[in-house]
Amino acid sequence: MSRLRYNRKQAIDTLKSSCPHMAALIQDKGPFSLQVKREHDLFTSLASAITYQQLSGKAAATIYGRFEALFENNKPVATEAVNLSMQTLRSVGLSNNKSLAIIDLAEHTCSGSLPDARKMSSLDDEAIIKNLCRVRGIGPWTVQMHLIFSLGRPDVMPATDLGIQKGVQLTYDLPALPKPDKVLNVTEHLAPYRSVASWYFWRVVDD
Repeated sequence: MSRLRYNRKQAIDTLKSSCPHMAALIQDKGPFSLQVKREHDLFTSLASAITYQQLSGKAAATIYGRFEALFENNKPVATEAVNLSMQTLRSVGLSNNKSLAIIDLAEHTCSGSLPDARKMSSLDDEAIIKNLCRVRGIGPWTVQMHLIFSLGRPDVMPATDLGIQKGVQLTYDLPALPKPDKVLNVTEHLAPYRSVASWYFWRVVDD
C-alpha cells in the first residue's frame, strides 16, 4: 500500500517510446519524482483529497494544514474527526459541503463499511472507485487522487481534472480545452502508465 505498483524506469521508457509528444514533455520536465504518501491511511488520504477539490494547491494546503491542527500531533484520525462539529470544520476554511463530506467519511471509516488495506489491495481501480464513491462528497476524481498518490496505481487518467485537460491541450497542441472524453481518447495510447503521464501533464501547468 505504500509503494508504487510499477517500475519508474520502465514506465518512463514505455511512455517515451510510445509517444513523441510525451518524450518531449519528459525531456523538458525532467525526472519522474512522484512520491506515494506513505504515512496516509484511507481516512487522511480521502480527507486531503476532499479538501483539495476545486481549489488551487496553495489554498488547499493552507486549509488542510488548519484541519490537521485540530488533531493531536497534527495527525487526522477518523475516531476524532467523527466528533468534530460543523462549526469547527467551517472555522478552518472548509466549505459546508466539504465539512459534511469529511464527517460522513469519518462515520463510514469508524463503522468499518469501507474496504480495509488488505481488501483494497485486491480490488481493481474501478471497484475501488465504486466502493469509495458511496461516501458523501467523494466522486471519481477524489478516488483517482487516492489511486495515484496513496495506492501508487499505474494507469489512472483523471480526465475531468482541469489541470490534466490544460496539460493535454498544451502537450498535444489542441485548439481548445479538451473535454473528458477527448482527454481519454487522446491519451489512450499512454496505457498502462497513464498515472505517470498525468503527473507530467500537471507539471505543464504547475511549473
